[in-house]
Amino acid sequence: MNQTILTLLFAAGSILSAPAQAWQPAGDKIKTAWADKVDPACPLPEYPRPTLVRPAWQNLNGHWNYAIRPADAPQPELFDGKILVPYPVESSLSGVQRRLAENEVLWYERRFTVPAEWRQGALLLHFGAVDWEADVYLNGIRVGGHKGGYTAFSIDIAPYLTRGEQTLAVRVADPTDRGTQPRGKQVTEARTIWYTPVTGIWQTVWLEPVPESRIASLRTTPDIDTKSLTVEAAIVGARRGDIVEITLRDNGRTVAEARAAAGEPLRLTLPEMKLWTPDTPMLYDLETTLLRGGKSVDRVGSYAAMRKNSVVRGKEGFLRLALNDRECFQFGPLDQGWWPDGLYTAPTDEALAYDIIKTKDLGFNMIRKHVKVEPERWYWHCDRLGILVWQDMPNGGPSPEWQNNRYFDGTEAKRTAESEAQFRKEWKEIVDQLYNHPSVAMWVPFNEAWGQFRTEEIARWTKDYDPTRIVNAASGGNFYPDAGEVLDIHSYPHPRFFLFDIGRVNVIGEYGGIGLPLEGHLWQPDQNWGYVRFKNAGEVTDEYVRYAEMLERLIPTGCSGAVYTQTTDVEIEVNGLMTYDRKRMKVDERRLHEVNQRLCRSLGQ
Repeated sequence: MNQTILTLLFAAGSILSAPAQAWQPAGDKIKTAWADKVDPACPLPEYPRPTLVRPAWQNLNGHWNYAIRPADAPQPELFDGKILVPYPVESSLSGVQRRLAENEVLWYERRFTVPAEWRQGALLLHFGAVDWEADVYLNGIRVGGHKGGYTAFSIDIAPYLTRGEQTLAVRVADPTDRGTQPRGKQVTEARTIWYTPVTGIWQTVWLEPVPESRIASLRTTPDIDTKSLTVEAAIVGARRGDIVEITLRDNGRTVAEARAAAGEPLRLTLPEMKLWTPDTPMLYDLETTLLRGGKSVDRVGSYAAMRKNSVVRGKEGFLRLALNDRECFQFGPLDQGWWPDGLYTAPTDEALAYDIIKTKDLGFNMIRKHVKVEPERWYWHCDRLGILVWQDMPNGGPSPEWQNNRYFDGTEAKRTAESEAQFRKEWKEIVDQLYNHPSVAMWVPFNEAWGQFRTEEIARWTKDYDPTRIVNAASGGNFYPDAGEVLDIHSYPHPRFFLFDIGRVNVIGEYGGIGLPLEGHLWQPDQNWGYVRFKNAGEVTDEYVRYAEMLERLIPTGCSGAVYTQTTDVEIEVNGLMTYDRKRMKVDERRLHEVNQRLCRSLGQ
């Protein structure tokens, strides 16, 4: 990527935060080494949106006022104290570590000033994610809101600015498992595989000055068969005669250009295209300019990659996952994305990338992101480092009976119209937000019947809306013969098939769960859980390799991918390859790398 974009993505932005105050993590549970690296003046200072970069921005992370109040209470005038945004209120790094009762809401408040030169045009207030229902107020006026805990939203606050200091307030309601909204593994009472609730702002809050006429979003679609890249630029405030210009570069050298009227798709051809793979994660720089009368009105930086996800008939006759038309055994860990100090929020960007780097070091080529959506920077790290992602939809709502050893013949969950609409809205937002990331190879709408409803319809919609990815409709059970392209078996502890579909790709979407509690690295020392338990790293490694060799024998009989449980310990689960605090590996890395690479390369990719 070009140096300007790289500088913005790796360096702190235009930070105009309050001075650091006395702050320390709350509670006495284990923490990662990155907890000590959090800068309370501006935690997570990196540019938050790598797929659409502008140089001017202001980070609003840092100390905010907070208050927990009854749901029917008015906006507070007095607050309970300070909270460090963007760490959720239940987390240690928030400095609060408090739970909300059933009928309580969380209020935030902070003040900021706007540079004089930013008062021309629009001023976007961005929230990376707020869990779950947010109402946003500026200077006492409600200016917008959002329902959904996993995707970004923005509000143009320019019409509501006053002279001098601005007062921003956010009200958050989150019913956790008392509601039907997507919530992943959050529950009111944590146990076994279910974890501490997450409430409130958990990703970066930031300001961005933009022109009235601007590039609102990009949608990039590679086609390696025609050696072309299609770019659709959504324009706000377009006028007759406006032109969009696209320039694609490889290490500073222009390799393709295109122009079209605003609102029209642009097609760039790359006769000598370089393909993205986990071994060669080639990213092209993409510059998009909105022109009016020959002059630039707006310009954004981004990136794109040339890659193809598909299903092919392999040499043994089985359907296989393919990357760039070549069979590819996709193998990686189940990644929950939880942190002992930040819960949903990684302490630092270095920490956010760490799990991906270690996954690569261990020889995997894929990560299954389990019932959680990460900040966009996580997917950018996957894109640039080179790792495939199977992306789950966070679950929620009522669940039907779980059938995992035959095709589903029961009754699916009955949701209210509101619950169905919310699921569809959030799933579409997730697909839209992650569409441009080449690392994302598979969509997984449902897992183990959790909140599962209208499976065939949801799978069909997902494939129609994004035909560039594989659809794994129901990971681990409640299968339909015609829903999605994948039959995904969960088998603990060792990998095996007890159902096979010759007409679809067959994968083992979860297996393993080899447990090892390590003293000094436990979330709850007196209560730990794993599928199977061992006494030391040597025993864990031996068992891991034994399972891997069993998996290797399944590949010639039709297994096309697999997911090992899991990347790290999480709360009382002790079946991670690493401890929850990321301070100890629980396996022999060299042996894992060797056997994992053998599996990843078993089909020739």
